Amino acid sequence: MQQFDVLIIGSGLAGLSLALRTADHKKICLVSKRSINDTASNWAQGGIAAVLNNDDSIDAHIQDTLIAGAGLCDEAVTKKVVEHGKETVEWLIEQGVKFTRENNNSNYHLTREGGHSHRRIIHAADATGNAVQTTLADQVRQHPNITLLENHIAVDLITTHKVKNINPKIADDNACLGAYVLDNSTGKVITIGAHNTVLATGGAGKVYLYTTNPDVSTGDGIAMAWRAGCRVANMEFIQFHPTCLFHPHAKSFLISEVVRGEGGLLKLPDGTRFMPEHDPRAELASRDIVARAIDFEMKKRGLDCVYLDISHKPLDFIQEHFPNIYKRCLELGIDISKTPIPVVPAAHYTCGGVMTDDKGQTDVKHLYAIGETSCTGLHGANRLASNSLLECLVFGKAAAEDILNQTPRAITNLPYWDESRVTDADEEVLITHTWDELRRFMWNYVGIVRTDKRLSRALHRIHMLRDEVHEFYSNFKISNDLIELRNLLQVAELIVRSAIERKESRGLHFSKDHPNTDEDPIPTVLEPSNYYSILDREHGHYHDNAKH
Repeated sequence: MQQFDVLIIGSGLAGLSLALRTADHKKICLVSKRSINDTASNWAQGGIAAVLNNDDSIDAHIQDTLIAGAGLCDEAVTKKVVEHGKETVEWLIEQGVKFTRENNNSNYHLTREGGHSHRRIIHAADATGNAVQTTLADQVRQHPNITLLENHIAVDLITTHKVKNINPKIADDNACLGAYVLDNSTGKVITIGAHNTVLATGGAGKVYLYTTNPDVSTGDGIAMAWRAGCRVANMEFIQFHPTCLFHPHAKSFLISEVVRGEGGLLKLPDGTRFMPEHDPRAELASRDIVARAIDFEMKKRGLDCVYLDISHKPLDFIQEHFPNIYKRCLELGIDISKTPIPVVPAAHYTCGGVMTDDKGQTDVKHLYAIGETSCTGLHGANRLASNSLLECLVFGKAAAEDILNQTPRAITNLPYWDESRVTDADEEVLITHTWDELRRFMWNYVGIVRTDKRLSRALHRIHMLRDEVHEFYSNFKISNDLIELRNLLQVAELIVRSAIERKESRGLHFSKDHPNTDEDPIPTVLEPSNYYSILDREHGHYHDNAKH
């Protein structure tokens, strides 16, 4: 058993920032499913929203966030995050992040995105996430107190409730003691004990057929927290980015919101604009409105895609502001300085997640959730563009401060993972087929527009697949793909159950059967004890596979 002060699962901006803020005083283990830079943070193009000049104000940023959140934002949390915006950006600059400056000017260039009333997005060209991610990752690699485990995936959290039958001396209150982690290079599961465990595993975009997320976005933290006894909230609010590159030979590639912020226009194949008919803000409307508008126009006219046109801007402007988008499209035969970009909506951001307090603490003691894995109350029913990286930074700092203020506790001996009664999988193709089926029916039944019948059908299919995967998990040695599939099925169930419970249309959740909006909205909160879930099925399996 390996022991650490802090176990951080996930290597995106939330996990990296927390690691660096605690490593001078604590022994840290950082687990990354693939390489340290294979994260959604690294893919982020737009930037970080923060009030950085006198033309803007804290109140304006708060109001923009509340409006986008459609009545479900926690106002106290929103105020806290926005007020800490400037200092978190300054911290990144101190770490060496090179943000884009104005031409021949010492001031930083600020852009504007949909839903924002001011230019307040600080960015590094159109690859902000990469600039931030690589800068912090380099520091993490060099820090002597941080043990980096790349190519490792967390299997499950170890909690006092789960091991009490093995060790009756364990306290009754449910607390996290660490996690089981699979080393993908050896196929062996290691036991990691920790004073505090932090889930920073990102979102669950891979539950859908089309997504802008990297392959690692399989909802691992949300599923593990749920199985450990944590509540989740607002899982029905899946943000679909309006503009993902539509190309038969290219994996989903995000066309940043900044393209619209800098004058890009959405058009039909005949060159006609359509957004002014859907919202007075036109292309600068919030993402949920733009995504539904595109979905409506595509279905109404039988289109495979619509087009985002920035070709009216000068070539040097395009190359300066969107160098990576320009380069990638050119590789695929699309010169965006001359022709419009074919785009479709795609699953982009999980607004709900594991419920936390304002320090990132979950319902389970010594277990934190930060970043896209969490539901802090900031995003409500719809995330405002570029608030996500800001949330990672603010809650990374808040959780770090809370951890540093704690008195260290003793780590008990934990049961190790036992595979003596399972065998190698006989047909791995079953995992691939199940994953493909899940992603397709989630896209068709639980996408941008929903109905009661579609949701009921999706839940029925999830239960059937869950039983199959549970049997597979019980009898065969685990693998990275099996762990991810198990987690995706759990997250899919949480998304569908949350959508079924919301009998209205709000923000990112639009139901044809419930088109009206309630006057007094409340968050959708699911509690593990109230549902027949994978958690119930696997208590016995956990102990079958673990012993002293």
